[in-house]
Amino acid sequence: MFKNIILTGFMGVGKTSVGTRLAKDLGYVFVDTDELIEADQKITITEIFSNFGEPYFRDVETRVIKRILENEGQVVSTGGGAVIRDENRRAFKENGITICLTAHPESIYARIRHETHRPLLQVADPLANIRELLDARERFYRQADFVIDTSERSVDDVIDEIKEKVRYACC
Repeated sequence: MFKNIILTGFMGVGKTSVGTRLAKDLGYVFVDTDELIEADQKITITEIFSNFGEPYFRDVETRVIKRILENEGQVVSTGGGAVIRDENRRAFKENGITICLTAHPESIYARIRHETHRPLLQVADPLANIRELLDARERFYRQADFVIDTSERSVDDVIDEIKEKVRYACC
């Protein structure tokens, strides 16, 4: 098995839902980088963006990612933009297998439209912003070892596919 299974992908694709159950199934520890960032900074991600801006947030995110990837036996759920930094993608590759979860923009919007803690969606046209961000990050997401579309799929189905891909890749 791999040191870690790292889940990347845009917000609302199911990283937390899939990751918590996958970790339990495999006997791994589930780690959410966004939760660790909030604990580290003692404020919410929305407040970090509002008070300090995205570049500051990305610096903290990179530091947290490097720290947690020193450990093994984890399913790590990363923030949607973590892949935009080369050093983060390099750390993912060096410390586990990377699975990118994707979904159609409409599926993502349907899943997260009522959530107020998503700073990148606090705009006039959230669906257009989702499309724009997905397009901008697409080339980074595609660098994962495997890409799995979660649109219209159950958590169990996605977990089964991840287990199959991880088994295939390692053995």
